[in-house]
Amino acid sequence: MPKEFKAGCQRPTIKKKETISEKKDFVKETKKEELQMIKVGKPAPNFNAPGFYDGKFMDFDLSEYKGKWVLLCFYPGDFTFV
Repeated sequence: MPKEFKAGCQRPTIKKKETISEKKDFVKETKKEELQMIKVGKPAPNFNAPGFYDGKFMDFDLSEYKGKWVLLCFYPGDFTFV
């Protein structure tokens, strides 16, 4: 379920995936995620987004709606230059 939060003039928190790194004596290796282009007919990549639902501001996670139809509408804030 979406989590409620208090809206205000603040930046949303970003959840970063942890990368796996292995320490060796003198070599440090880290795995990097490769980003791929979104394909028509394929599952969308998971993401979190703030939204307004039932009179409250909520944090939504796309993975909670897996297997369901989702319509995402984006509206830039009033009086912005977007």
